[in-house]
Amino acid sequence: MTHLQAGLSPETLEKARLELNENPDTLHQDIQEVRDMVITRPDIGFLRTDDAFILRFLRARKFQHFEAFRLLAQYFEYRQQNLDMFKSFKATDPGIKQALKDGFPGGLANLDHYGRKILVLFAANWDQSRYTLVDILRAILLSLEAMIEDPELQVNGFVLIIDWSNFTFKQASKLTPSMLRLAIEGLQDSFPARFGGIHFVNQPWYIHALYTVIRPFLKEKTRKRIFLHGNNLNSLHQLIHPEILPSEFGGMLPPYDMGTWARTLLDHEYDDDSECNADSYNTLAKDTEKDLSPKSMKRSQSVVDPGVLKRMDKNEEENMQPLLSLD
Repeated sequence: MTHLQAGLSPETLEKARLELNENPDTLHQDIQEVRDMVITRPDIGFLRTDDAFILRFLRARKFQHFEAFRLLAQYFEYRQQNLDMFKSFKATDPGIKQALKDGFPGGLANLDHYGRKILVLFAANWDQSRYTLVDILRAILLSLEAMIEDPELQVNGFVLIIDWSNFTFKQASKLTPSMLRLAIEGLQDSFPARFGGIHFVNQPWYIHALYTVIRPFLKEKTRKRIFLHGNNLNSLHQLIHPEILPSEFGGMLPPYDMGTWARTLLDHEYDDDSECNADSYNTLAKDTEKDLSPKSMKRSQSVVDPGVLKRMDKNEEENMQPLLSLD
C-alpha cells in the first residue's frame, strides 16, 4: 500500500482492487500516464495535477487512463466555460450559503451498506426569492468538492435521494433546458464522483414527464442508476435500509435537520444572518444560462416546454411505468 492509499480501510482497499482495478504497484505509473496527457490539451488550464488530485479521476473511471484524463479535462473545461459560477465559490457566498442552510444538499450521518454517502434534497425547500437554481447547483458542487477529499468516498461513492413532495409546477417551470444542461454537464460529465443511485420519491406527474423527456440525454450508466419510486417507499427501502433513513423517507430515524451539512461547512458562520441579494443572483443565473455551451445536449431545447407540460393530462403519471433498475 502506498501513501496515496493510506486513508482506505482494508475492506475499501480490496474493493478498489476488485471493482476499480486499483493496483498499488502501478499506482504512480497510472497517475503519471494521465498527467502526461495534459500537454495534449493546451487550450485548458489544468490548475491542479498533483498525485492525490489525479487519483480521484482514475478511481471515478476505474483506472482507464484515457477516460480518467477526459474527465479531468472536462472538469477544468467546465469551470472555464462557466466562470461566473465559480466566482466566490465558497460556503459563505450569500446564495450558496442560503441554499446550504435549506438543505441543498443534505447529508445523512450513516453510510449505506456499500459504504456510500447518502445525499438528500428536499426540492420544495427552494426559496426562489432568496437564491437561484444556479446557486443550488453551486452549493451541490461545492459540497461534493469537500466530500470527495475523503478517499473512502472516492472509492465507495454516493447515493442521492430527491424528495419532490410539494414541489410546485411553478417551481418546475424554472427547470429550463439550459439549466438542466448546466447540471448534467457539471455532475455527470465533469465531476470525479461515483454515483451508485439517484432516487426520486414523491415525484408529481410533471417531474415524471420531465425525466421521461431528458432521459435520452443521460448516459446509459446514469439512466441505469435512476430509480423513480413515486409514493412507494417500500421499493426505496429495498435498496437503502430504513434503519439509516429519516422519517421523511419512511425510515426509523428522526426527521432530517436541514442545517446538518451546512453547519459542517460554515462552522461558526452558520448563524450569520446576512441576506443574499436576490436580484444579483437572478442576474447571475440568466447570464450563466445565456453563456452555456451547446456541446452536450444539442436537442435540449425541447426538454422542458411549460406549454407542453400544461397540455399533458395529469393522469399520464399513472400510465408511466416505474423505471426501477437493480444494476
